[in-house]
Amino acid sequence: MIAPTAEVSVATTEQPSSTPAAQMPSGGRPAGVMPGGPGSSMPATTATPIVKDAAYANISTAQQLDLYVPEGEGPFPVIVTIHGGGFMLGDKADAMATTGIDQLLEAGYAVASINYRLSSEALAPAQIQDAKAAVRWLRANAVTYQLDPERVGAWGASAGGNLAALLGTSCDAAALEGAELGNADQSSCVQAVVDWFGPTDFLQMDTQFAGTSCPQTHDEANSPESQLLGAPIQSVPEQAQLVNPLTYIDANDAPFLIQHGTADCNVPPQQSVLLYDALVAAQGDENVTFISIEGAGHGGEQFFDAANFQVVLDFFAKHLGRS
Repeated sequence: MIAPTAEVSVATTEQPSSTPAAQMPSGGRPAGVMPGGPGSSMPATTATPIVKDAAYANISTAQQLDLYVPEGEGPFPVIVTIHGGGFMLGDKADAMATTGIDQLLEAGYAVASINYRLSSEALAPAQIQDAKAAVRWLRANAVTYQLDPERVGAWGASAGGNLAALLGTSCDAAALEGAELGNADQSSCVQAVVDWFGPTDFLQMDTQFAGTSCPQTHDEANSPESQLLGAPIQSVPEQAQLVNPLTYIDANDAPFLIQHGTADCNVPPQQSVLLYDALVAAQGDENVTFISIEGAGHGGEQFFDAANFQVVLDFFAKHLGRS
């Protein structure tokens, strides 16, 4: 396993020079969607949610979450975990969504693993509106489930990383709020974000992979990003910017921990560098950390290495505290 690199104040990332076999499309899966997801080789949680399939909104059956709460007395800080899958696949109970929940519970965090409408059901920005509605539901039900409404974090990988990052930067963005989904009197802001290799600026992805052996397919009409927006991404730049976390960055954004593998052939490492640089420009580097994981692809064991997982726990402890 590859231990995480040290924190960096100036982020630099090498382009992947070859396409790892695990990143190649297979079985008819669209390019850019990994076969099993981050953490797919890791065991799923052994914990049982105290509430399963809780509806945080009522437009779609996808608008559900599973809530895990530690033993003991709260209120507990809560981490919203958001699955990946190219905005078109995945589930809140998959290994990619639940790996790490046991450790979070042991450390004193409640965890809400959420589903959201996939691109086959609804185009963007439905996905981030669902994520925001889930955060508002958690705050509205905080007393019932011993949650601390003042300490909410978000953690996502790949497509889930995009949504977690959007939660962290678009606190007051009315276009993304989806207030009609319920609990409009509650805030959808979060106080800490862990973004694992999430895409940010869709329009730059193929350019950033140019000159490498990684597929340059994100601009195509059948790419996950184009299917999310309902058209080839370069033909709808305004829609692409609507779901770009960089669009909303300001000095009041949540603290961020951003991690990306240097051999990622699904999402260019530069996507995370763009986010890091913009956050630092807006608020300085005190609360923003970028870590390149040398040789890691689009997820995998390097991210769930014990040392790297401790980095994540330490980040949440610093910015959310413990119960």
